[in-house]
Amino acid sequence: MDISPLQQARYAYQPKLPAILRKDITSIAPAFGEATGAATDADAVKALFPHTYGMSRVTFTEGDNQAITARRNVGVILSGGQAPGGHNVISGLFDALKAANPENILYGFKGGPSGILEDSYQIITSEFLAPYRNTGGFDIIGSGRTKLETQEQFEICAKVCKKHDISALVIIGGDDSNTNAAVLAEYFLEKNHGIQVIGCPKTIDGDLKNEFIEISFGFDTATKTYSELIGNIERDANSAKKYWHFIKLMGRSASHIALECALETQPNICLISEEVEANKQSLVGIVEDIAQAVSARALDGNNFGVVLIPEGLVEFIPEIKALIDEINHLLAKEATAFNALTDSDQRVAFVSSRLSKSSQAVFTILPDEIQKQLLMDRDP
Repeated sequence: MDISPLQQARYAYQPKLPAILRKDITSIAPAFGEATGAATDADAVKALFPHTYGMSRVTFTEGDNQAITARRNVGVILSGGQAPGGHNVISGLFDALKAANPENILYGFKGGPSGILEDSYQIITSEFLAPYRNTGGFDIIGSGRTKLETQEQFEICAKVCKKHDISALVIIGGDDSNTNAAVLAEYFLEKNHGIQVIGCPKTIDGDLKNEFIEISFGFDTATKTYSELIGNIERDANSAKKYWHFIKLMGRSASHIALECALETQPNICLISEEVEANKQSLVGIVEDIAQAVSARALDGNNFGVVLIPEGLVEFIPEIKALIDEINHLLAKEATAFNALTDSDQRVAFVSSRLSKSSQAVFTILPDEIQKQLLMDRDP
């Protein structure tokens, strides 16, 4: 297939690497430093991970490392939502393996964690990898959301790895995936399987970071893309001068995306879920704050603006959290009576009449459709 000059340039691009990783691979040696630990709940974490807790921090320095040339096979898994950068993680892993020993083999397990459970894989070769370099998506081997969390699953993983003589498994994913990777590593060490597990942080939410990980791929691309679109909308709003745009951004459990986009685009209003929770703001209070901002701009002759809202905001409003929790318990307790009602209005009235006064006050100000949605598919 003929490819354009732009595609040729994309495939040829070499991502920037830290200086130490640009050296010959046999001159890069691991240096073991201080013991690692948990930032909070150290005793509880240590109890959960007795074999891996406190392992040494590893950095890389110049030094002779001929041992790296020993032949080995490695497996890689893409887990969770796709993010530009995943293909290049696999590309970098492949390049390093081949630089260490051309006989090394990289197994890509298809469709996420389920791939290793089903022993479904693609052997990554230079020819197979070439059209995926520097491209977005996770389509090279596919992704999935299967969780590795039972001992039966862990033992299957070990058997598949040993079948293919795989001595290390790289899991590219978010917080759930890396938690599963940590549990899998603990199991492998406990059972003395001799298989390393490496977690590579990938998340759109930006909630996998520390002093060593400034930003995860996924978050970087999402915020840049969103900010470009928000900037275009802001320009449009300033041109038309008659519209307010309310933009919902991803981020159910954290508002990092909304905050980063706000820093990049300077909207008129940006709601931060964590601040709403910390300040114990009510739904009415949030609406009033927005209304006052809209009114103040109108008095200046600016009947337009942009508001950024993280998708998980409602879960951080204390009174809404209390309402949802109360509804959950109510529907679990009176499931038979509730399920006997077929009319949605009757269901709303049934729940409303049994709520506490504070929750009832919140429930009744919600639009009818929102009330009905809160009663759908509740957790027990």
